[in-house]
Formats: sequence, C-alpha cells, structure tokens
Amino acid sequence: MPTRGRSFTDKPPLMNLTVQQLAYLVAVADHDTFSEAAASLGVTTSALSQGVAELERRIGLDLFERMGRRQVLRDDASEVLDHARRVVADTRDLGRWIASVTAGRTGQLRVGMIDAAAVQHFPEPIRAFRRDVPDVELRLVVAPSGALLEQLARGDLDVAVVVQPDGPNNGLELDGLVDERIVVVPPEGTDVGAPATWGPWVLFPAGSHTRALIERELRALGATVDVVAESHQPEVLREMARLGMGWTALPVATAQGGVDLGKRQLVVARRRGRTANAAAELFVAYLQGNHENVSGFAPNDG
Repeated sequence: MPTRGRSFTDKPPLMNLTVQQLAYLVAVADHDTFSEAAASLGVTTSALSQGVAELERRIGLDLFERMGRRQVLRDDASEVLDHARRVVADTRDLGRWIASVTAGRTGQLRVGMIDAAAVQHFPEPIRAFRRDVPDVELRLVVAPSGALLEQLARGDLDVAVVVQPDGPNNGLELDGLVDERIVVVPPEGTDVGAPATWGPWVLFPAGSHTRALIERELRALGATVDVVAESHQPEVLREMARLGMGWTALPVATAQGGVDLGKRQLVVARRRGRTANAAAELFVAYLQGNHENVSGFAPNDG
C-alpha cells in the first residue's frame, strides 16, 4: 500500500522569509554588536533583535550563540548567512534597476519621426539623449506622419514626431514642437508670376498631412492643383522641380528659398492613457529642450 505523506519527489515547502529579516542577519554578522548593526540599518536594537528571532523561528535553527556580551554566528549557520548575503545583494541590484527604469535610464524606447524631424530639426537632441542615456535602447523609425500615427495607435511606437493632423486627435496627446514654413518652388528658370499660373505640381502623396495643408493653401490663393508626380521625399520633389517636371511646395529648410505659402506644425504624439514610460517622457523633454529640469534625472557622466 502507498505510504501517506510527502513523497521524496515533492518539492520542499518555501519558507516565508523576508528580505528585511535576511538583511538583519547580514548586518549582525558584519558588526560587533547588535546596537551597531541596528544603527547601520536605521532601526532600533529591539526591532533588530525581534527580526532575527523571527528569522530563527521560521527556519527552525538557532543562528547565534552568546559569548560574553556578544552574539556570535554559529558555525552551522554559515549556509544561511551566505544565502542572506546573495538575496540582499540581488535585491539591492533589483532596486537600482527599478530606479533606473523609473528614471528612464534603461529599457527600450521606440520613436517614430518624419524625415525632416530626424534629419533637420532634432538630430542634436537625439545625439544628446543617446550620449546621456546610453542604457536605453533607442529604436528610430523614419516614415510619413500617417504611417507613424498608425504604428503609435497599435502600440508599436512609444512616441511619434509628426505633422499636426487636420482631423480629430482621438486617443492622442499632441504637444507642439516647432513651426516650419512651407514655400512654393517653381521649376528652375520659371518666373513665379500669379498663383493662377502655377502648376502642374509634384507634391507629397495624397492623404499625407503636409499634402492636405499645401492643397488647402494653394486653392485659397487661387492656384489649380494638378498633380503629375508624388514622393514622400522632399529632396526628390526638389530635384523634380529643378528638372522642370513641375512646381512643388516644400519645407523651407529643404527648398532653400521660395514663395511663402504657410506653415506646418511638428508635434510630438503619445497615446492618451498610455502606461507610464519614463524613457519616453525623458526623450520628449530632450526634444523640448528642458531635460535638465526633469526631476530625478542627471546625465550619465561615464
């Protein structure tokens, strides 16, 4: 007949030990007296004595023996002390890691940017963030605004720097970063003339936020918007205009001159109600130029 009770294959029960009790044991082992050990931990001698006594009760072993006025660790308690040192050290390491994550100093950060933001407006903040916070794995995606907002909504990105959308911002928090002038660029060697004579056009693709802004402003001026070619790349559009394929409208930094048409605003977008991500908030502070005011953050000196 089978015997009752635990079989030898059963796992031994876990002892209900606390990290604090193990820290008490380490402190007592490392100091000459209970009062010194208690002072090192910032607790009373009474609290320390009670904690050690409770530890002994839970493991079922006497850890110390009295020698005169001192409590000395018993030889057969060395295994318990070694375990306590490992647990206390690992717990402190975990605490430092948690503090680092909370401060945005480690982990992964997924950022999306339109090309103008990554190349023209914010390369220095990106470099500074990577230099100051080297343990954060920064993953940068460069794409048009619409694609980035879709990735942000799916949770594939933590932050996106995009052109201010025209429509409702359902589920998004948007903070302005920089206003960027848009200028009309005629084909090389073409007089500007009146808006009614402008065109045909080589523009950003239909559906893009910048294309919608450009079409709205052109029509307000009386221009006809006849689009013969499209590209997401402003440099490609500039070259098309130089080759005489058509007129274009570009951010002034790319166009290097032209007729003022209006401006677009670049914003940083985050999901409303998102789980807190300290690295994302710190990155946004770098983009905004106020990371030095972020509470609890000091740049890495190493």
